[in-house]
This record gives sequence, structure tokens and C-alpha cells, in this order.
Amino acid sequence: MLFVCYPKCSTCQKAKTWLDSNRIQYDLRDIKQEHPTYDELVKWHRASGLPLRRFFNTSGTLYKSMNLKEKLPDMSEEEQLRLLATDGMLVKRPILVGEGFVLVGFKQDEWESKAK
Repeated sequence: MLFVCYPKCSTCQKAKTWLDSNRIQYDLRDIKQEHPTYDELVKWHRASGLPLRRFFNTSGTLYKSMNLKEKLPDMSEEEQLRLLATDGMLVKRPILVGEGFVLVGFKQDEWESKAK
């Protein structure tokens, strides 16, 4: 599994602790150092079944400073994916990519049903 996170994020720290305590093996990737590519985001979005807006870190300072709440509704899906690929701090985290699933954000019950 691939665990994409920002190490300073408290939610990511909780998710990592959960993964470790459940002895789930993963490859860790720092979203700020190695942000998701456009192709990865397209693939993850399709596999997740989630609306694309769920991939945006709406509480982040970059999201707010770019006034994306107002801009996103007028952007195409491709434009949104390309924007997400420009900076990992725009992307909601953590992301857990496993065989047949992609989880965005840490909800323990959801992770337990998919990752174990």
C-alpha cells in the first residue's frame, strides 16, 4: 500500500499510528516533497469513487489564499486535476492507496473495512 501524507499533519500522524499499530505494511510518501502527479490523481480519483472536490485540502492556507472555493465550480475536472498536481499542499491527506481502493482523509472505520 501507498500512504501519502504530510508528516506535520496531526490527522496524518493519527493515520500512521493506526497503520503501525495494526501492523499494516505501507510505503510512506511525503506529499509536500513528492506531490501526486496528474496521472496518479486521475487514477486515484476514479478508483476512489469520490467527487473530485473531496481531493482538495479545503482547510489549507494555499486553498484559501488562491480563493479556490469560488474558482473551483467554474473549472473543468481536468483543470482541477492539473491544479491539484501543481502542489501537494492543495491535496487532502492522508491518502491510502491499496489494491482496489483509494481512501482520502482518515476515517478509522473506513480504513478498518478496507485496509485490514
